[in-house]
Amino acid sequence: MECEKLELTQEWDKVFPKRDDVDHEKVTFVNRYGITLAADLYKPKGEAGKFAAIAVSGPFGAVKEQVSGLYAQELAARGFLTIAFDPSFTGESGGHPRFMSSPDINTEDFQAAVDFLSCHDEVDPERIGILGVCGWGGMALNAASIDTRIKATVTSTMYNMTRINAKGYYDEADNADARYEMKIALNNQRTEDYKNGEYARAGGVVKELTDDLPQFVVDYHNYYIEELGYHPRSPGSNDGWNVIGCMSFISQPIIAYSDEIRTLILMIHGENAHSRYFSEDEFAKLTGDNKELMIIPGAVHTDLYYKVDVIPFDKIEEFYNKCL
Repeated sequence: MECEKLELTQEWDKVFPKRDDVDHEKVTFVNRYGITLAADLYKPKGEAGKFAAIAVSGPFGAVKEQVSGLYAQELAARGFLTIAFDPSFTGESGGHPRFMSSPDINTEDFQAAVDFLSCHDEVDPERIGILGVCGWGGMALNAASIDTRIKATVTSTMYNMTRINAKGYYDEADNADARYEMKIALNNQRTEDYKNGEYARAGGVVKELTDDLPQFVVDYHNYYIEELGYHPRSPGSNDGWNVIGCMSFISQPIIAYSDEIRTLILMIHGENAHSRYFSEDEFAKLTGDNKELMIIPGAVHTDLYYKVDVIPFDKIEEFYNKCL
């Protein structure tokens, strides 16, 4: 399939430093909807052969120059060929309109990454894993439940995007009336968007801090908005998704058949993360002896975005070496 010609930045513009022991290049591939995805490919410097490979994406609203690239580069330094990709409609990837999300298309993005890796000259197609961070942890589980080519899955600080969109935080809006009011507002916004000829944006992460904000919102601000993790192409760092960008998650649940995943799964979450319940509840649905939940003492949600001394890379490396 022919790739759309994308405008890819060639200089290093990540929020993390480039390692000298890793080779890096930009690549593109096409998903089954004809959307061309942009990715950074990393591999151990100067090495060749048939590598075990890992596709990485997330968090939800981030770009590959932020968290997923950090994970991918670190795992490449540990001997894997990795790609960190921008999902459809975001970052350097194609897809219009921009800043939309879809349970189907975004799961397909992971499968398209597996397509690319399966056909890469330096990848052993029987040794492919995936890793999803935050909202892309849920997408990774969804992909693992449908794609038998995926031999191992890691989720880090996972969000279930269906659950958060349909029920709110801690399921506080889990009732028909609350969802109905939300649907009224979103559908009215659709009318306004069509009338105006453009999609209104939701605003991204909070730009100004106030004393009444929950700590996890402050943590998001400190990563996405401050110099630590800000990136000009990141929806989270700027104007966010379209207001209606995540609407389809309300009635299109992901991870419906996680109990049928037969390959190995490692789920990682912070002890003090506001989102911990997402991983614990999804972990409880998994069956058999192919699963492991690792809780990181003292860690909050965003600690697993960037703190290389908190992210359990030794454990992740050990897991993939065992499974791939």
